[in-house]
Amino acid sequence: MEQYHNHNTKHTASFIIAGLFLLLAALLFGLAAASEYAFPGLWRNTFSFEKLRPLHVSSAVFWIILAAMGSVLSFLQQHREEKLKYGFLVKWQFFMFLFSFTAILISYCFGIFGGREYWEFHPVFSVFIAAGWGIFMIVFLSNVKTLKQQPVYVWMWFTGVLFFLFTYIESNLWLIPALRNDLIKDMTVQWKSYGSMVGSWNMLIYGSSVFLMDKIAGNKKYSFSTIAFALYFLGLFNLMFNWGHHIYTLPTQPYVKHIGYAVSMTELFIFGRIIYLWRSSLSTARKNFHIIPFKFLAAADAWIFLTLGLAIAMSVPALNVYMHGTHTVVAHTMGATIGINSMLLLAFAYDIIPQTNAFKKQINRGYLLLNSSLAVFWLTLIIAGFIKSYRQFTEPQFAYGDMMKSLHPWFYVFFISGCFLAAAFFMVILPLFKGLKRG
Repeated sequence: MEQYHNHNTKHTASFIIAGLFLLLAALLFGLAAASEYAFPGLWRNTFSFEKLRPLHVSSAVFWIILAAMGSVLSFLQQHREEKLKYGFLVKWQFFMFLFSFTAILISYCFGIFGGREYWEFHPVFSVFIAAGWGIFMIVFLSNVKTLKQQPVYVWMWFTGVLFFLFTYIESNLWLIPALRNDLIKDMTVQWKSYGSMVGSWNMLIYGSSVFLMDKIAGNKKYSFSTIAFALYFLGLFNLMFNWGHHIYTLPTQPYVKHIGYAVSMTELFIFGRIIYLWRSSLSTARKNFHIIPFKFLAAADAWIFLTLGLAIAMSVPALNVYMHGTHTVVAHTMGATIGINSMLLLAFAYDIIPQTNAFKKQINRGYLLLNSSLAVFWLTLIIAGFIKSYRQFTEPQFAYGDMMKSLHPWFYVFFISGCFLAAAFFMVILPLFKGLKRG
């Protein structure tokens, strides 16, 4: 692996470490929520599902945002091979996000809500998040003066930084009474903004992936290649318009749904490329699988294949009717959040935080357990989703509660595999805390 000069990653690593704590919180809240599926009413008098869901979802989203920002700042520093300009602002950025994220989770515990679906926190916290991202944008743009002669990962970072702030502001437009009082407009803007926002932080993560792949390869051949920029612009196109398949079930204009379907199908190009390059990736894996960050990159590649396949199926209107609102959608979210984003972020963490061979066996065992338990977890949700959908359409006479009871055997598997998944995450996260202590 080519060695890059690394200038003081202390502050940027703080983002990743704080993110890892939020990941652990997401796992614990997720297990508690999953246990309510397997054992209904278990936490009803202390932490009901209406509290556990936002605690779990928000912790997972905050883990992704913090770790993605820390990775971009660290890799940007390495790309420039000098200290970041306005580095003192990074501290303010970190504490602003840490304060707002912590306050949001505490407010959930006290039952204080006021937002929308995925951003369920009180709108006052949005001010701190937007201000913190504004600082992130200032730091980034101060260190990237131009996009000329820049590798594709800098373009991806630039896109993610700008579009996240735009989509985040858009997600708060429900505060305007004229929009909030129109149900169709409100839901359309809400789902559109969330879909594009995911694309925004994916740009940060995927850009960091390209940087790390170049680092492992020891050259920047791929990041300046034509195919890399072609895939970047395809990803940008999807970021801007791929949200259309989220609103198939809303009574919006037909052309919006047609555009969403057409854009979603462009993902077939990426899907086909993954299959085409699969054979050559095997030889690369044999050469680099001893490198811990590469292991997680390889796992993310496999989960991209699986998750993208499910996403393409969901983008077909005839199938979307049967998948929308079921556990199949949750499986898609888990595949993207855990299988892709978390695997990639762990790869970055193992590159940024110093490691020794002391925990190599533990990491390898945790890695295998993580992917195998996630596979069971993912498949169980898909099966439960299809059973639920089938019974809803073919047996409408059954009460919803009775239908959910029929799914309990799958919920037990879902909960048990979730326990193994959480244990596996602990196994791969602990060496990172040890590494930070040594560093």
